Amino acid sequence: QVQLVESGGGLVQAGGSLRLSCAASGNIAGIDYWAWHRQAPGKQRELVASVTTSGDQINYADSMKGRLTISRDNVQNTVYLVMNSLKPEDTADYYCYARSVYYGMVYWGQGTQVTVSS
Repeated sequence: QVQLVESGGGLVQAGGSLRLSCAASGNIAGIDYWAWHRQAPGKQRELVASVTTSGDQINYADSMKGRLTISRDNVQNTVYLVMNSLKPEDTADYYCYARSVYYGMVYWGQGTQVTVSS
């Protein structure tokens, strides 16, 4: 099992920045892919950013490209998401996601809320 705990969400004014953290614990040896998703009220959950454990592949959603940086600290077992120039439409619950090479198991964190005021 893998446990993911997000932190760093909160209330920020439009144009501001936040850094989300996802601390991973448990059997993370098989995790090869990490991602952040978000879900706004009344909308489907969507992929925001992803990174492989090796760090050789990073992807960002077009809606937030240029405003995000995803990174992974393999020593601290933590994945970070820095979000800049935040907009009210970025308001959502942000979830950490991890995928294992073993049986395709996937794991989700409990989410952290981000609210951007105009």
